[in-house]
Amino acid sequence: MLDRITPLILTLNEAPNLERTLAPLAWAREIVVVDSGSTDATREILARHRNVRVLERRFTNHAEQWNFGLEETGIRSDWVLALDADFVLSEELVREIAALAPASGINGFRASFDYCIEGAPLRGAVYPPLVVLYRRANTRYRQDGHTQRVELSGRVEQLAGRIRHDDRKPLAYWFAAQIRYMQLEAEKLRKTPLAALSWPDRIRSLVFFAPPLMFVYCLIARGNLLDGRRGFSYALQRTTAEMILSMLLLEAQLRPPKPQSRAE
Repeated sequence: MLDRITPLILTLNEAPNLERTLAPLAWAREIVVVDSGSTDATREILARHRNVRVLERRFTNHAEQWNFGLEETGIRSDWVLALDADFVLSEELVREIAALAPASGINGFRASFDYCIEGAPLRGAVYPPLVVLYRRANTRYRQDGHTQRVELSGRVEQLAGRIRHDDRKPLAYWFAAQIRYMQLEAEKLRKTPLAALSWPDRIRSLVFFAPPLMFVYCLIARGNLLDGRRGFSYALQRTTAEMILSMLLLEAQLRPPKPQSRAE
């Protein structure tokens, strides 16, 4: 199965993460990377790997970036393994993928994640399972708030092996990213009718409730209290992200409406 798969990775200033992500992909004949104009050592690291082919595209949104990777980079393999630059495949997962023999009606595989803080996996997180392996011809992405959703026909199966989410970029980068992400989330919540929102998004749209609920959920329901300082750090990160979202929603509510211009 491995010879039928092309890993596809998006990058932007991922030097702290790339080597760990690329190491378990040594089996790949070709890894396609779509870079958004990195200014750190990302390109130098990629150049050291002979099976990596890099294309550059100015970032617009995640869905368009992934669709560019699927449709305009010359990938010819039947299957694509879509990875963020801080995803690290376990040995068990690589062996599992190698042994796959999917029937014609199975067009995708979903993986679950171990969320890491400075390399150590937490007991639990709010990071959801994602479709990471799919038939290229059956797949497109659509934008959903700050992230993207995979759209494909056919069945999606669950992989038993897991992926580590192990982002070691500086905290300042995380803050900058969360502001961008939460601006997109706020726009989505403002424009979507309440009845069309999921229950978590309905709670988020209420402004005041999501941050404290997220803190308690991470520490107690997800067991991060038992992870010590790393678990507390994660709970603070997720709570801070929800606080940024709440402040953006509140700012929009307090801002006076723009006066309507009279028709001539």
